[in-house]
Amino acid sequence: MNPHQPSLDDLVAILARTPGTLAALLEGLPQALVTATEGEQTWSPYDVVGHLIYGEQVNWVPRIRHILSGETRPFDPFDRTAQFRQSQGKSLADLLRTFETLRRDNLSVLAGMNLTRTDFERVGLHPDLGEVRLGQLLATWAVHDLDHLSQIARTMAKVHTSAVGPWRQYLSILKDR
Repeated sequence: MNPHQPSLDDLVAILARTPGTLAALLEGLPQALVTATEGEQTWSPYDVVGHLIYGEQVNWVPRIRHILSGETRPFDPFDRTAQFRQSQGKSLADLLRTFETLRRDNLSVLAGMNLTRTDFERVGLHPDLGEVRLGQLLATWAVHDLDHLSQIARTMAKVHTSAVGPWRQYLSILKDR
């Protein structure tokens, strides 16, 4: 198999691990780490978890269904900042539990779709990107998780930038993207 065309099992292996990875990384941390950002217009780990929840609710599975139905209109736009409204007043523990439940449910729905390699070639219409394939959407879902895990780690590391002193030069995670 072409290494640039991951199988559904490969993608699900990543997607299934994200909730546990987030819980292991974030549960019980001091609030200063959970709410830290990289500066103006950046997201804290708390914000990222809220964003992942919103994606589970309105993005990934609805768009998969949209493509599989043969729908020709573009996907509904995705509000990348909905978490700022939706997460208000909720604890990080609540958000982590919600994300775990939604992800488990969505992976169950995905398994029930019995997707084939032929399905990966089915086309949908993204409101900004134009034509996209189902396989690209599925790969993006997994890479989106990895991107946000990296963002969370980078944000938490940057809290300690001055504390590491001269070792900063060896720590690429402390450099801006």
